[in-house]
Amino acid sequence: MRRRDLLASSLLVATTACTRKASRPNILLVIADDQSWRDAGAYGAKHVATPAFDRIAAEGALFLNSFSASPSCTPSRSAVLMGRHVWQQQEAGTLYGTIPPSIPLYPHLLEDAGYAIGYTGKGWAPGNWKALGLTRNPCGKEYNSRKNTIPVRPGIEPADYTENLREFLDQRGEKPFCFWMGSKEPHRVYDQGSGLRLGKTLEDAQVPEFLPDTPQVRSDLLDYYLEIEWYDQQLARTVKLLEEKGLLEETLIVVTSDNGMPFPRAKVNLYDWGVHMPLAIRWGSNIKAGTVIPSLVSHTDFAPTFLEAAGLPRPAGIAGRSLLPLLRGASVDTDRDQVFCALERHTMCRPDGGTYPMRSLRTKEFLYIRNFAPDRWPTGGDFLSSNNTTHGDIDGGPSKDALFDPETAKKYPQQVALCLSKRPAEELYDVAADLGQTHNLAAEPRFAQQLAGLRNRLEKYLKETGDPRMEDQDPWQSYVYHQTNGYGASFNVTLPAAQREAARTKVHKPE
Repeated sequence: MRRRDLLASSLLVATTACTRKASRPNILLVIADDQSWRDAGAYGAKHVATPAFDRIAAEGALFLNSFSASPSCTPSRSAVLMGRHVWQQQEAGTLYGTIPPSIPLYPHLLEDAGYAIGYTGKGWAPGNWKALGLTRNPCGKEYNSRKNTIPVRPGIEPADYTENLREFLDQRGEKPFCFWMGSKEPHRVYDQGSGLRLGKTLEDAQVPEFLPDTPQVRSDLLDYYLEIEWYDQQLARTVKLLEEKGLLEETLIVVTSDNGMPFPRAKVNLYDWGVHMPLAIRWGSNIKAGTVIPSLVSHTDFAPTFLEAAGLPRPAGIAGRSLLPLLRGASVDTDRDQVFCALERHTMCRPDGGTYPMRSLRTKEFLYIRNFAPDRWPTGGDFLSSNNTTHGDIDGGPSKDALFDPETAKKYPQQVALCLSKRPAEELYDVAADLGQTHNLAAEPRFAQQLAGLRNRLEKYLKETGDPRMEDQDPWQSYVYHQTNGYGASFNVTLPAAQREAARTKVHKPE
């Protein structure tokens, strides 16, 4: 090659590299803590005001069928960071777990590629991310020192998310950024009765079919809505900050939640109320304003989306797929006709650390759930759990209390049974006809064909993706639970070898 051609070629390579580096977007993930999909104005909600979320949706894309990988904080957040299903996360797949250093996390990959990374509020939690030797916080440097200068209600996080983001932005230099804004709302506990005190009425509450429709439950829902509105106000301040700094149009903003609302039969359950998530994405001119996407998508899709947007390859082991084709207008509905969710262990609410293993396959028409241990209590039953309550997989609060009120049980026996009782090995729901998913069709002969088809699809996928449950194994029961209970007794121990071996027992298989 002549010297002139060599010089031109070198300049072209350098220019291409600079263009690629300059075009990398900033990435902002805003994640609520325990918000179900319907509780946002963009989805037609009249009972809760979310103008900031609605703005992101109006100026970008609104997803109608987005699903968390798990209805529990730690495994759900692990899926976001890893792009992996619960059964592919190893010890990151349970509440109060830990993170194997061998599994790549998208923030670390971005940091290695030149991004500034950080988080405020609730990052990857709860758990001990250092226990297996990970040396970097999963979400980057923590920014939680800036506190709200105005008094906040009980139950509201004192950290000022927006001002912590400002501090991060002021320190990042010229690097593109990847920031995790983890709201701690609307997670319990709530300032009980605050919804009514601040102007909401019991008529405003939208009571799902599976909950007792009592004043106590309605008031509890109002308190939940109020925390969503607080969180949305912080989102509005954050968007304003990006505008002030001239960063809004070059920032890929993803707004969602980690799992469903902290009410019985919602959070810690694979029904839509536990895993169907709000999702809106804005990225300046890269997304046509007002885009509505009905495709079924998963939180496992976030990691590959962020990596592709930054021009980075996806590491081996990622189960999710980039959302960029959908955001750019591609019509691939036929290729996104199913989504998978899972749960193993939430609280320590069963003897010997027993799990409650579930897997689900959700299509646009049906929800199929496999309960691998139907002999166990899905809520933990009367066992005193790690949070010092019975039925420990239901968050404490007025709605849980209502289930044990004799008058409520007398008036709403179906709802109490749905929330507390044991469940069959298989569940099948018509999601359009049964929004609350209260009528199990699995035993009805007219749905036998659909049941068999969904069962086979789920089992095929689980086998292909290496789920230990398909080998009749339960490694989760032997995983460390990194929490100490209120009595000082540590759960931060592994089970004895004999119990670990006993945990790997065969589980129920549907006929």
